[in-house]
Amino acid sequence: MTRRGSLPAAGVDGGGGEPYDVVVVGAGVVGAAIARELARHPLRIAVLDAAEDVGEGSSKANTAILHTGFDAVPGTLEARLVREGHRLLTAYAAETGIPVEPVGALLVAWDGTQLAALPALAAKAEANGHRTTRLIDADELYTREPHLGPGALGALEVPGESLICPWTTVLAYAVQAVRAGVDLHLNCRLEGVTEDVSGTGTVHELLSSRGRLRTRYLVNAAGLYTDEVDRLLGYRDFTVTPRRGQLLVFDAFARSLVRHILLPVPTALGKGVLVAPTVHGKVLLGPTAEDLDPSEKTATGSTQEGTARLREQGARILPELVAEEVTAVYAGLRAATGQEDYRITAHPGRRCVTVGGIRSTGLTASLAIARHVAGLLADTGLDLDPGAVRPLPPVRMPNLGEAFPRPYADARLIAADPAYGTVVCHCERVTLGEIRDALASELPPVSPGGLLRRTRALAGRCQGFACGAAVRALLEGAAR
Repeated sequence: MTRRGSLPAAGVDGGGGEPYDVVVVGAGVVGAAIARELARHPLRIAVLDAAEDVGEGSSKANTAILHTGFDAVPGTLEARLVREGHRLLTAYAAETGIPVEPVGALLVAWDGTQLAALPALAAKAEANGHRTTRLIDADELYTREPHLGPGALGALEVPGESLICPWTTVLAYAVQAVRAGVDLHLNCRLEGVTEDVSGTGTVHELLSSRGRLRTRYLVNAAGLYTDEVDRLLGYRDFTVTPRRGQLLVFDAFARSLVRHILLPVPTALGKGVLVAPTVHGKVLLGPTAEDLDPSEKTATGSTQEGTARLREQGARILPELVAEEVTAVYAGLRAATGQEDYRITAHPGRRCVTVGGIRSTGLTASLAIARHVAGLLADTGLDLDPGAVRPLPPVRMPNLGEAFPRPYADARLIAADPAYGTVVCHCERVTLGEIRDALASELPPVSPGGLLRRTRALAGRCQGFACGAAVRALLEGAAR
């Protein structure tokens, strides 16, 4: 699949006899953000990805939280980029219609050791520029979260932690990049890299599963496969160890049980399991943290042990939650590299930048990462003249957030177009008009999962049992 520009079976050199200025490998939230940032400049840019859709990897399976960065390691690149990214993405979401709910977070202490750790966490937050945290006692905690399990001793309040729709975010970046002229090559796996050092400097020759293309600069934002792309370039700086996080999604009837993001007090074993509302009106429990073998980069299946462990921990945090229906079980893989910081490195002599080790905070930091990578590319010689910066085409994304107006309840919209009053997916109240719009968009879905991420169709309690045939018929009809 190609959006703008074509990639025939062989002989492609970026189009027009000239190589691309920049090719970004990876169409996840970070790769799409980088392409969008570079599209501000008069450059020829392409993004390639092995998947059939943008955001098909780690970007679609996370905890969907817009982090403040209060708990990042002070002084790290991640701490700086998450803090800056929170500000940038908050503003971008308001501009483009990405649903965000600033519900705030509570780090709940369940024993004396955890309670004693809260002041140090508050000090860490202050070192990261987050000065609004506050210690609260058990009485206030239970007033604010009356369904919390017994035995909590207090909490650290973290204002500013928010819920966000990760699906809409990566789509917004990609749509804006494509509108600005970026070529998007999907179903296009990178298989080899060679270099032509003649002429005006190094040109990367990229061999893909769908042909060849050439580029002057290369950005490796391949997520779980960043280390493998680096090896194609001759670098062995790190190995990605997939860290699987299994999560349970509880039905919308559970939403009234929790008002904040409930975070555990982190330990030496990790950050632990959280309970959080979602912008889609449900409740999330998870994730687990299981380090897999480096070869298991597609091991996104859930396990009986993992889900049982989550239910056990959920029963302590929010006892009534585990009595509610589970509408989805999924697992995401995080790109752990053995270093508690991002691994973003420029290789000036090779005209390439590696963007590795981007963990679950990558969604929040994505716009800041993109700016940082653009700066590194400029340092390696890419002409990013500030005087030549151009405005990006505006985008306005369809709302998937439950706390915001949706078409099925918009009388004026329905009067103008009855398709918005024709509900196809009753669990999620997704209308024919929304599905039609998604299928006619610049980046239409090519699978039921892609349509789900654009509309919420099939994501409800029946998991497509009632509407699956109708939804698939619409999808197949659009493909003809």
